Amino acid sequence: MRLRTALLSAVVAAASVSGLVASADAATTPKATPLPTHVFAPYFETYQSGQSPSAMAKQAGVKYLTLAFLQTAQQGSCTLLWDGTTAIGGGSFGTEIAALQAAGGDAIPSLGGYTADTTNTELADSCTDVSKIAAGFESLITTYNISRIDLDVEADSLNNSAGIDRRNKAIKMTEDWAAANGRGIQFSYTLPTLPTGLDTGLAVLQNAVQNQARVDVINLMTFDYYDNQQHNMATDTQNAVAGLINQITPLYPGKTQAQLYAMVGVTEMPGRDDYGSSGETGPPEIFTVANATTVYNWAVAKGINTLSFWALQRDNGGCNGTPGNDLCSGITQNTWDFSHAFEPFTGGTTPPPANDFSVSVTPGSAAVNPGSSTTASVKTAVTSGSAQTVSLSVSGAPAGVTASVSPTSVSAGGTATLSVATTSAAVPGSYPLTVTGTAGSTSHASTFTLTVNGTTPPPPPGAIVNPGLESGALSPWTCQPGGAVVGTPVHSGTHALSVAATSSQTGECDQTITVSANASHTLTVWVRGNFAYAGVKGGASAETWTSSSGYTQLTVPFTTGASGTVTVYVHGWYAQGTVYADDFAVS
Repeated sequence: MRLRTALLSAVVAAASVSGLVASADAATTPKATPLPTHVFAPYFETYQSGQSPSAMAKQAGVKYLTLAFLQTAQQGSCTLLWDGTTAIGGGSFGTEIAALQAAGGDAIPSLGGYTADTTNTELADSCTDVSKIAAGFESLITTYNISRIDLDVEADSLNNSAGIDRRNKAIKMTEDWAAANGRGIQFSYTLPTLPTGLDTGLAVLQNAVQNQARVDVINLMTFDYYDNQQHNMATDTQNAVAGLINQITPLYPGKTQAQLYAMVGVTEMPGRDDYGSSGETGPPEIFTVANATTVYNWAVAKGINTLSFWALQRDNGGCNGTPGNDLCSGITQNTWDFSHAFEPFTGGTTPPPANDFSVSVTPGSAAVNPGSSTTASVKTAVTSGSAQTVSLSVSGAPAGVTASVSPTSVSAGGTATLSVATTSAAVPGSYPLTVTGTAGSTSHASTFTLTVNGTTPPPPPGAIVNPGLESGALSPWTCQPGGAVVGTPVHSGTHALSVAATSSQTGECDQTITVSANASHTLTVWVRGNFAYAGVKGGASAETWTSSSGYTQLTVPFTTGASGTVTVYVHGWYAQGTVYADDFAVS
């Protein structure tokens, strides 16, 4: 029976790809189970090798996953592939999706994503035949028996008007095909947003209305704002959706406010998002576990359709302080904290407690030198019902840092003091401290970000000066235009060197030093980026290079001449992107 069903599915998929309507579909193929009215479906990065979506979902207590991404192998292709490499029906995707469905959940295949949208391998950008785009959608539906397809449209795809029009025409064609075959299918658009609502993404929805393509869910990516501003990510989520509702009200004049909110999805990024991973120096964008609780309660109250986050692999605290890591959140947390906060959203609503409160910390951050201390106000407020006694605690202090709240309990509406002290042994860096208030079974939290400043000891004679850029200035390094000191990404301390390789320059940065003459020495430096070169020239000549998405140490042996003077350098390569360097040393 299974073999017969598989063969029939293959025939149906082949018929769809050829542009034929599979007339046998309605009579022979079981129909997908519709998604719940309210669903939590975090993204799963399918391109992370060796990870089972269904197994990880079970560990996290999650039933539904958004599987990212599908795209074409190259521009001009109309063949949809998982991660641009694996055919629909190939690999282990069928087994994994079936396991999710057997456990009472489902998968939402997601097409596009940043890489596809910037390389013209997003299906509608790549393929100019609307019927073949629709055939790709239909193949997903019949092969995996799913009830929703997600379309992640961002970056260059937002400016491809022809691709936008083809995609929406294909949605309409697929919806007509599904109706003729007795199938239900939903389409969601995942779009980047400002804290005030959609920017260029609004044109995608306007074109969908023009093409009579039904959009079931408008999913906002409420992270990566890149505006150098301080953000409360939970508040910005609510503001972005409010802005969206104002924008789409004229597009759907027959819908009530409740019906419009029922079209909304939000995708968060747990912990530190990508802002700062490419050298940005503004305040970090951090979505905390406390923010997740706030967003959950708001989502229940508003009756939105979908909660999600990018991505399930990040729901752990394995890389405190690191922005944009694919495998961890960059903050102190328990594994699956965000999944546990959002999972109750699936299937219905949970009413907020009759008596409730909020917790906030003012100011939300402070910077101190090792051995110094600071304080902040912990404020509580009654948000519903009557005041309760709220117990207060603080967690997340690293070695060399102590933190406490006094008093340890207040009546909701009262204020306490957060006291933070550091020792001389405190390691420089930024640390999120979580202040939690608990009353009965209800708890809320707020984050205070402590930055421990770095110190730079004087260099020994003949050594590299400012080897870790901890002075915060380039001197005595000299760089081609664009070279700069950045706060992230760093190998250690709080600063690193950013090398601006462009189409017209390698971005070289230099420093001339004098070491022992006629002697063997070794240059070491930690580098990150594509085609990162390091070496010496002048009184000696040696060089090596690497390409790495994380910091890697380069080692360059060299022998000086009679003067002992050499120029240490680091550079990238033409048009290969920014290179970062940190912690130079010569021995």
